[in-house]
Amino acid sequence: MDIDAARSLFPVCENFTYLNNAAESPMNLLVKKALDDYVDQALTRPQEKQSPRDGVRRRCAALFGGAAEDYALVTSTGVGIGLVARGFPWRPGDNVVLPADEHWNNTFPWLALRPLGVEVRLVEPEADERVPVAKMAAAIDDRTRIVATAAVRFTSGFRADLPRLSALAHAKGALFLVDAIQAAGVCPLDVAADGIDIMAAAGFKWLLGQPGCGFLYLNAKARGLVEPLLPGMFAAVNDFRRLEYYDDARRYETGTFAYPLFHAWTAGLDLLAAVGIPNIHRRVMELTSYLAARLAGSALQVVTPMDFEAERSAIVTCTSGNAGADKALVQQLADRNVIVALRDGRVRISPNFFNTEADIDQLVEELRG
Repeated sequence: MDIDAARSLFPVCENFTYLNNAAESPMNLLVKKALDDYVDQALTRPQEKQSPRDGVRRRCAALFGGAAEDYALVTSTGVGIGLVARGFPWRPGDNVVLPADEHWNNTFPWLALRPLGVEVRLVEPEADERVPVAKMAAAIDDRTRIVATAAVRFTSGFRADLPRLSALAHAKGALFLVDAIQAAGVCPLDVAADGIDIMAAAGFKWLLGQPGCGFLYLNAKARGLVEPLLPGMFAAVNDFRRLEYYDDARRYETGTFAYPLFHAWTAGLDLLAAVGIPNIHRRVMELTSYLAARLAGSALQVVTPMDFEAERSAIVTCTSGNAGADKALVQQLADRNVIVALRDGRVRISPNFFNTEADIDQLVEELRG
């Protein structure tokens, strides 16, 4: 991977040390060109515009496995998970199991089921920020219908063991659902190898798109259980007298969405395919290892679990031990054009493949200053 060539695609690097990719990917030049082309076409020859729907589905399947027909297009992770949570045929006494303190998009849809008599079992992380598989296993029983987890926790960067969690869910006849927004595009994911029945992600982080784009993957088993909630013209055969849903994941789609954004997203997905997610993952592992080594001996303590590479991601969270000081530090860095995030009262740093060791050095030098 040519780092200089990759970096040249992200103009944000000209003025900022941008280490906040877990919040939002900066737009790259390929996505901007695709967006500009679509807008120009809409301006001058709108009758020639093409729908990006099938192209996005094919690209998602190529990156994450399954077939294009397994992917529905949605506007966000929360919408995708919400459609599943409300479309599943729950009965009083059923339960859903997930780690505590997941992102709100993988928490609120489940908590909203409590009035229906569904028990929401929250598994507390350990003091070291890990969520052991054994603790998840202890919460799963014969009334568990869905086991849900983030592939990567947005606060700590802890990466879940998806195949083992899937095996636990399937052993009890439950579906396995993954919130993939902090992994898709930066960590290897394979819906078949990882045993994923349902997966949702938005496109504006590691998938190099913009807010308003996302996907919902459901395999055939999941589609046989989850009912569509908001059928629109793209969910079913166009018949005025009867509702005949498509057999594939399109049944979960509604009406027209922001075609310019989805069209632009295809360029981001193509860039990921060209660079290769395994290559991206190796690169961010190098950068986060370098970051942890540079932070050693500084005033900031790394709280992200770093001992096992399989549990690591592109997110490194650290703290001075004082939430107020961490908040002030994030602002001070921003004032110096070094962009990181404050999450859960701590400093979150998230490099991507276009970042360099020099970016890490700049961050650490500002911290020491």
